[in-house]
Amino acid sequence: MKALIAMSGGVDSSVAAKLMKDAGYDCIGCTMKLYNNPDAGCDGKTCCSLKDVEDARSVAARLGMPYFVFNYMDAFRRDVMEKFARSYIQGLTPNPCIDCNKYLKFGALYQRARELGCDLIVTGHYARIRQRKGQYELLRAADPGKDQSYVLYNLTQEELAHTCFPLGEYHKTHTREIAEASGFLNSHKPDSQDICFVPRGTYVEAVERILGYQPVPGPFLTLDGKEIGRHKGIIYYTIGQHKKLGLNQPDYPLYVVAIDPKRNAVIVGPSEALFSKTATVSHANWISGKVPDGPIHCRVKVRYRQEAQPATVTPTGPDTFAILFDEPQRAITGGQSAVMYGEGEDEDVLLGGGVLDPKI
Repeated sequence: MKALIAMSGGVDSSVAAKLMKDAGYDCIGCTMKLYNNPDAGCDGKTCCSLKDVEDARSVAARLGMPYFVFNYMDAFRRDVMEKFARSYIQGLTPNPCIDCNKYLKFGALYQRARELGCDLIVTGHYARIRQRKGQYELLRAADPGKDQSYVLYNLTQEELAHTCFPLGEYHKTHTREIAEASGFLNSHKPDSQDICFVPRGTYVEAVERILGYQPVPGPFLTLDGKEIGRHKGIIYYTIGQHKKLGLNQPDYPLYVVAIDPKRNAVIVGPSEALFSKTATVSHANWISGKVPDGPIHCRVKVRYRQEAQPATVTPTGPDTFAILFDEPQRAITGGQSAVMYGEGEDEDVLLGGGVLDPKI
C-alpha cells in the first residue's frame, strides 16, 4: 500500500514515517509550505521554516523515501490565517490548529494524496483510529499528556478510512528513543509551542499584520451597562482575562465575562459571572456521520487542556447542538471548540465537536 507522510520536520512526523516504512508501506514524504516567514512575522524559529524543511528532507533521505514540498500558501492564508484574524475582530477566541487540520492536512493534502494514488495519509498526531461495528472511530492517544484528538474532531468516515496515526499507541519518550536510535538529527528537537504564524504568542500583532487592522478603543462595561473605563481594542481581550485590564478594581477582582463587537465593548464582572452550565455550538461534525436522534449524555471539553466534563448534548440541527453541563463551567469562550467524548468503557472515543457560539 502507498502512504503519503505529512512531515513537519519535527520528531513526531519523522518517527511516524519510519514506522510506516518499517511496516512495509510504499512511502512518500512531503512538507506543506504554508507561508513565507516574513508574511507570518517569523524569524525562522517556528514551524515551516527552512530548517524544518531541511530536517524533513534529511529524514526522508535517510529512510529512502521520495520527498516533496507542496505549496499551500494561498489556502492557508485564506482558510486559517485570515479566519483567525477575523475571529478576533468579531470578539471570538479561535483555535487555528483545528482549521489547519480541517482545510489543509485533511482537506487539500488529503486530496493530493488521492491524486497521487496513495491509500493513506499519515501524520504524527497522537490519536488512534479503530474499526468497530462497521464504522471508524477516533480515539484519544495512549499517552494522555500528548493526546491531540481534540483538534481532529472534524474528521469524516471517509477520511478516517484513509488516515493513519502511527504514534497513537506510543508515549513521547518512546518516540524520541526511536528517533535517536534511527540517527535522526531532529531526535531532540523541542516541540513547537506557539501557533506557527503567531510567533511568541503575540496575537494582537498577528491580527494587525494579517488584515492591516488597527484596534479601536471602546468602553469597559459592567454587567448592568455602566461604563467604568476605556479599553485598547477588543482584540486585546479574551473571556476570563483578569490581568492587564488597566481598571481600578472594586472590592472584588474584575474579569472579562463577554465581548460585544457590535458595541465595541468589553463587559467585565466578578469571577462568579464566568460560570455557566449551558452553551450552544455551530459548525458541528459527528464522527459517525449520523446526528443522534435525541439527547445523549457524554463528556465535553470546551478547551484543549481541560478535562472532559459530564454533560447532556442535544442536537438542534444537522450541524448544531446545545450543551447542558452537570456542573457549571468557567469561561466558556466563543470561537473555541466543544468536543464530545463517550463515557465508561467508551471514554476514549471522540463522538464529534463544533465551535462554541459567543454569549453575546
